[in-house]
Amino acid sequence: MSARLSGRFARALEEPVAEAEVAGRDRYFDLLRVLAIVRVSVFHMFPFAVLELAFPSMGVMFALGGSLMANSLARHGAGRVIYGRVRRLLPALWVLGAVVVPAMFLVGWEQRPALWHLVAWIVPFADPPASTFGEQAAEVLWYLVTYLWLVALSPMMLWVYRRARPLAILAPIVALVAMPLIPVDAVQEVGTDLLTFAACWMLGFAHRDGTLRRLPGFLVAILGVAGVAGGLAWSQLHPEAGGIKDLPMAYAVYNAGFVVVLLRWRPRMDWLINRTGLDSWVSLINSRAVTIYLWNNVAIALCYPVGDALEVWRLGRFFEAGYVAIALALLADAVLIFGWVEDLAARRRLRFLPWPSRPVREAAPSVAGAGTIYRASAMAGG
Repeated sequence: MSARLSGRFARALEEPVAEAEVAGRDRYFDLLRVLAIVRVSVFHMFPFAVLELAFPSMGVMFALGGSLMANSLARHGAGRVIYGRVRRLLPALWVLGAVVVPAMFLVGWEQRPALWHLVAWIVPFADPPASTFGEQAAEVLWYLVTYLWLVALSPMMLWVYRRARPLAILAPIVALVAMPLIPVDAVQEVGTDLLTFAACWMLGFAHRDGTLRRLPGFLVAILGVAGVAGGLAWSQLHPEAGGIKDLPMAYAVYNAGFVVVLLRWRPRMDWLINRTGLDSWVSLINSRAVTIYLWNNVAIALCYPVGDALEVWRLGRFFEAGYVAIALALLADAVLIFGWVEDLAARRRLRFLPWPSRPVREAAPSVAGAGTIYRASAMAGG
């Protein structure tokens, strides 16, 4: 039995699977992206650690991005694919910067960096600089920095992955040991984020080529539980660190364990497609995923002074609900005012509110079960 299992495992790691090109969207991917975006927004409003542990949104989004990147690289040249990803993401950042950067100068920027550092607001190769006033807006931009680096490195990562699948996935986690030795803080920060989520990105490769589908379900469950439990145990053994997010290796292992199970699972999505209202919301959030991600922290930061001006405290024990309602209203305004930039970047018809006119049909799985090919939103790789 062990010999048969070993043979299965070896074949799963070595044999690529051809995908069938089908029309439509993978609603499971769409749903995962929506859950990730909603969880991120809720966590920014209510930063309870249990939310992050219950659904590690960043690992999930990077895994989706890796799967979609591998799919695009299989069909198009690397230059075209990388340009497409950059084109879809940067305009939304530029709009945010056009609002936040002048505001930081007008309010007053203590310890202002050299002006050339502002180029990171145009091409985020590193975390864009921000004043105390603009900190909430800039706080989320590490994701774009990490995402764009992973996109740029994907051709090389995919080449390595195809030649050493399990080692390629584990290598970034092991490499995190060396990151504290790098003397340049900016390089250390970007490198740590990059290596923390590179394993999830390459698990996206494994999803796209069918490797995860060929692995026995019980083995994937064991790997997932081992990753999640190992990350938590690591965190418990180092309480002085302050939490699992402050232990990059533990956090990387935890995210990878969670992601491997989610990507291996292939549920039917009829229940979503048949609920037109809910399905439409999933489509809407996917169409504005980048805008929601970039502006949710700004909306949350502004909801408190706005709420105080509106005397939300008069709601008594329901005052928190008042602030949440204001934050949602401000975020909705940002989506309505700036969201059309995502249509422009994706070369779609510009729409003020991209509410679907009819339900989106799910893409049928490929004959090999390796996933689907569909047009994705910019947040997960476009």
